[in-house]
Amino acid sequence: MQESQLLNSPDVSIVIPVFNEDESLPELEQAIADALNPTFSYEVIFVDDGSSDDSWKVITSLSEQKEMVRGIRFHHNYGKSVALQAGFEASKGKYVVTMDADLQDDPKEVPEMIKLLEHDGYDLVSGWKKERHDPISKTIPSKFFNFVTRKVAGIDLHDFNCGLKAYRAEVVENIYLYGELHRYIPMLAKREGYSRIVEKVVKHHPRKYGKTKFGFSRFMNGFLDLVTITFVQRYLQKPMHFFGTIGVLLLLIGGGINTYLAFIKFVYGSGIGDRPLLFLGILLMVVGVQFFSTGLLGELINKNHVEKQKPRIRGRV
Repeated sequence: MQESQLLNSPDVSIVIPVFNEDESLPELEQAIADALNPTFSYEVIFVDDGSSDDSWKVITSLSEQKEMVRGIRFHHNYGKSVALQAGFEASKGKYVVTMDADLQDDPKEVPEMIKLLEHDGYDLVSGWKKERHDPISKTIPSKFFNFVTRKVAGIDLHDFNCGLKAYRAEVVENIYLYGELHRYIPMLAKREGYSRIVEKVVKHHPRKYGKTKFGFSRFMNGFLDLVTITFVQRYLQKPMHFFGTIGVLLLLIGGGINTYLAFIKFVYGSGIGDRPLLFLGILLMVVGVQFFSTGLLGELINKNHVEKQKPRIRGRV
């Protein structure tokens, strides 16, 4: 089979977000070729996320030299999740692999990860950088982040943020990434019914070129997105269960306070007009009505959305 024919339906699509990594790209592409040839037909999709260095020039040069190398370029920096989403939409392979462009992920791990998908029936294989070569300012927050995410997600992974992951193509076709959601792909996959998820210990190399993009803002944004995805995962189809429950509780507490004050007024003749507790009771009831109304509006919006969206049928008998 000719190389051009292989590219029409390659075995593996390698999706690599790139942001100011021009020095590492030629070495990374060669490492991928050494790891996958001749076992797999493959394509490499570099997604230049608004780099200000010569990353796009390097990608263009590699694409001209090798037919299996493709490139996507953004006008400015949108973030890793958007870059991955663009790569997923452009991929043609039966299996999709993601890795970082900084040479810290080892392409030699990819064949074993593909084997877990192909022969062992997993939907997603997530890398675990058990021995990391990163500064302590990155490893300690990462461990805390992974601990919290593991408990919230109910998925037994040690390294949600590892860039090296492998998927069946249908998995990435049925998830959508934005914000910092690339950290929670296993959660998104599980929500869509792809629960056969396994972790594989992978080799982690020290950074060879450039500097890390990790910072406090990314750490904080990641936790905010964790709250978002947890809420969406639990209450997207039933917003009334969340807002309605809070609304009813507030109404009961507020109503109880006002009933108590009314009892004092009529039984003991005490004045209650200037008591702060009265204003608290009224406030709780008003806020409770607002929460309950929000739940009803959410149900109406969700009903309209569900009626327009047909469920994805996994099989028939």
